[in-house]
Amino acid sequence: MSLIKAIHHVAIRCCGIDSYIKAVSFYTDVLGMSVIRSWGSAESSACMVGSGSCILELYASGTKPIERNRLIHIAFETDDVDECIRRVKAAGCDVLHEPNDRDIPSKPPLPIRMAFCYGPNGEEIEFFSLR
Repeated sequence: MSLIKAIHHVAIRCCGIDSYIKAVSFYTDVLGMSVIRSWGSAESSACMVGSGSCILELYASGTKPIERNRLIHIAFETDDVDECIRRVKAAGCDVLHEPNDRDIPSKPPLPIRMAFCYGPNGEEIEFFSLR
């Protein structure tokens, strides 16, 4: 029996207060998540944003940007992959893969709709729904 029930949260260290403010705005204003709790001030600001059982912990205390491809991606389950990408584009973030339908060749096969973008701090984000 596993001791692990689920992923509780993913933490992102933003590159300073301006990057932190941009990240909080992206996850709340663009993707519709809510600030669950926050603490600290200025360069020591931090918060948790969430939606359902998904929580991201954001920190302002970083001194350098996230290196792309260090964190593979954060996958968000959604009912509307296309709307997520529309909002991401409107926010000026880069889209890596437009929405598309795939069948993951697992046993049994898993029919999905997916898309990828970069978040405001270089984190790769997947939007994922079952079809």
